[in-house]
Amino acid sequence: MKLLFALVLLVSFEAFAQVQVEKAWTRATPPGAKTAVGYLVIRNASAMPDRLVGGRSAAAGRVETHVTRKDGDIMRMRQVEGYDIPAKGSFELKPGGAHLMFVDLKQPFKEGERIAAVLRFEKAGEVRVEFHVERLGAAPQPHSHGH
Repeated sequence: MKLLFALVLLVSFEAFAQVQVEKAWTRATPPGAKTAVGYLVIRNASAMPDRLVGGRSAAAGRVETHVTRKDGDIMRMRQVEGYDIPAKGSFELKPGGAHLMFVDLKQPFKEGERIAAVLRFEKAGEVRVEFHVERLGAAPQPHSHGH
């Protein structure tokens, strides 16, 4: 039994060590905004796939996983149960696609701030990340903000 427990801990530690978050960013929000959107790249160096299933942040009432889909001529956002992260692969959350939604903001996000959050993965567990706040209306940026 102890060997099984040690093996489970080893596999869990390996999964955690193998998931990395890069380029986490969000946009500044206008006064009174209740939501903000977060973008990032998740890299999974593990031989096992993983799944991002949610998150939390003191800056918002909740953090949800969303996607943007085209419905006729209209782009619509909808909540999803999570994102599959392939083994030995990556998954990008970006404008016009998958993204994190910060809901019920405690205060506006201001350019230059860093917003702390914790992402929850099925195998890797919890991963801490900081979102760099870009200017209001900022386009995706090529520079990297590590976690």
